[in-house]
Amino acid sequence: MESTYIFLQHYWWFIVSLLGALLVFLLFVQGGNSLLYRIGRTEEERKMLVNSTGRKWEFTFTTLVTFGGAFFASFPLFYSTSFGGAYWLWMVILFTFVLQAVSYEFQSKLGNLLGKRTYRYFLMLNGVMGPLLLGMAVSTFFYGSNFVVAKDNLTEFGMPVISTWTNSWHGLDAFAEPWSLVLGMAVFFLARLLGGMYFINNIDNDTIVSRCRRQLVSDTVPFLFFFLAYVIRTLLKDGFAVIPETQQIVMEPYKYFNNFVDMPCLLILFLAGVLLVLYGLLKSILLPAFRKGIWYSGIGTVLTVLSLLLVAGYNNTAYYPSLADMQSSLTISNSCSSLFTLKTMAYVSILVPFVLAYIFYAWRAIDRKSITSDEIKNDDHAY
Repeated sequence: MESTYIFLQHYWWFIVSLLGALLVFLLFVQGGNSLLYRIGRTEEERKMLVNSTGRKWEFTFTTLVTFGGAFFASFPLFYSTSFGGAYWLWMVILFTFVLQAVSYEFQSKLGNLLGKRTYRYFLMLNGVMGPLLLGMAVSTFFYGSNFVVAKDNLTEFGMPVISTWTNSWHGLDAFAEPWSLVLGMAVFFLARLLGGMYFINNIDNDTIVSRCRRQLVSDTVPFLFFFLAYVIRTLLKDGFAVIPETQQIVMEPYKYFNNFVDMPCLLILFLAGVLLVLYGLLKSILLPAFRKGIWYSGIGTVLTVLSLLLVAGYNNTAYYPSLADMQSSLTISNSCSSLFTLKTMAYVSILVPFVLAYIFYAWRAIDRKSITSDEIKNDDHAY
């Protein structure tokens, strides 16, 4: 029974990590929106760009909600601690995504009070803040947050609150951690790179494609700088380890580097992901006829982020460290749901491949034809 419980804990951390990795890939929508006025110089060009990302924004939004829902069901203590304690950070993230949805739907409506340009600025705001803040939120898995967990509080009639935040910033204190900002910037520039490669693949316009290839060069340098700096720093820093026999949290030198050494499959996964990202990126820059970079770099992004998230939780590691009280740090064993809940959800997860197959089918149907100027002019449902 205990071995089944441990397996399900690791299984659901894998599912949550996979959803998080897919979400980072789908941030190409936000990255593309951040380039709206950088790539689009005329109204016609900007309309093609908006309609290119506009046909995929639901995938990103749905994955974000599913990611949160999976965390709530499988690791409820994290949900109550992070989503309930760091609520200002998560509220800003959700607000920018809601703003994005409203902007797509209302920018071309007759009689809208704000005007098309204002809604497009909202899309750019989401394009910048969405990846930046999500990257900073993920960084707390490695650099921790300011919270205290006291499960004994459940017996308190007047205040049955398990987790409490130890300062009044409630998540915005992530801005005070320089390395969280570094990962946020890395995710932002990655989203822009993916957005540019998606435009190259999705839009049939030589001018836009040429500008996107030049923009890839501009965004590659800062992405590599921030990404490599963050990875090197994280692999060399002390990490929060769990003593299996006592469940005590202790500091271990080079913990995340040791995790890669102890789990070579994840190291191979990480290196393969990085190489695929670079392969798709370099071919998109160097070969004018190459248009499939988004798929190589997209798959590479999923593999890279998946391996990093698994390293954060596997091998007796506290995936959500507490800076206020080390022993309050969350692990996949002390923050998960009951055996019954995890087992029941495991049966439900059998449907995931069918959902992915439907997404693939819908994606192919939407992208059957590349976006052109003539198509946008004759499309009654264009944004």
